[in-house]
Amino acid sequence: MKLNNTEAATQRKRSLRARGIGYDTGFCIDGIFNRSFDHALVRRELQIIHDDLHCNAVRLIGNDLDRLEFAADHAADLGLEIWFSPFPMELDPQEVLKLLAGAAERAERIRRRGAVVVFVTGAELSLFNSGFLPGDSLDERVGNLLRRQPETLQMLAGLPARINDFLARAVVTVRERFGGKVTYASIPLEGVDWTPFDIVSVDVHRAKEVAHIYQQGIRALVAQGKLVAITEFGCATHRGAGDRGGRGGSEMIEYDGTTPVRLNGDYIRDEQEQATHLRELLDIFTTEGVDAAFVCTFVCYGWPYRSNPREDLDMASWGVVKVLENRLGDTYLDMPWEPKAAFTALADYYHD
Repeated sequence: MKLNNTEAATQRKRSLRARGIGYDTGFCIDGIFNRSFDHALVRRELQIIHDDLHCNAVRLIGNDLDRLEFAADHAADLGLEIWFSPFPMELDPQEVLKLLAGAAERAERIRRRGAVVVFVTGAELSLFNSGFLPGDSLDERVGNLLRRQPETLQMLAGLPARINDFLARAVVTVRERFGGKVTYASIPLEGVDWTPFDIVSVDVHRAKEVAHIYQQGIRALVAQGKLVAITEFGCATHRGAGDRGGRGGSEMIEYDGTTPVRLNGDYIRDEQEQATHLRELLDIFTTEGVDAAFVCTFVCYGWPYRSNPREDLDMASWGVVKVLENRLGDTYLDMPWEPKAAFTALADYYHD
């Protein structure tokens, strides 16, 4: 029997079990947070994620455990599946283990309330933390990779062994404290051994350099036989962003100290490109049998929309909403942002 367009779309969307988005609860670096954490605002945004974006899952990200637990507690009230995702940054391996242990205890408290909770044992640890690749900061480590520094290339060959040795210890630490499913938000170069994990999870953006093999790569992940989650995917909000994939963001921005002030070049705002990119990747994930997918991301506070293109930091943002300056939105009169085309596209895709 041939399905009509509506029936085919419904069948397609149902094949993605966990329809999710990432939600940044905040990152504290050198004592400074990248966003404020107003409790009423967080509750309202999670409600919108559930009610209006039609997500049934949310990946809660951050390195402050109080914030993570608060957001998870409210997400549980809404009936969302919670991917509890502590995100260590600029820590050594022992400090990472300590953070994961505390996070696992908090995630277990939420799980024992009856919520569905998946624990994410860190994310992209080799890039965001010390001890795995040369460099004293994220910028140095990524820069060394892009410049193909000999020392980095030499250490890259041994990265899977180092990361898997650490993750083996981390999983034991987590499972001693948490009784639900456990995963890790990886990047392909880490070569993760998924044996100790319940779910294969990858942060995998599509750039033009890999577009011709992207779907094949997703198919290979699913062929391993475990549930597969795409824990991060998306693009920013300018023309050509789909070809750049995970690049963009802070590398497009000029800073005054730590304060973002303007873009570093001339870009053309293109909300539709971001929306189309998300739909195309979701189609790939559903076609290939991915279990869970999490758009990157709901909102990027600190990178506001501005009418002057050179100062429109939202063009560097992966958020599906654009942050406004000194005013509230028109669609949601109580929110300091306005939905983008990607918000509408995602809501339509995820709608039952």
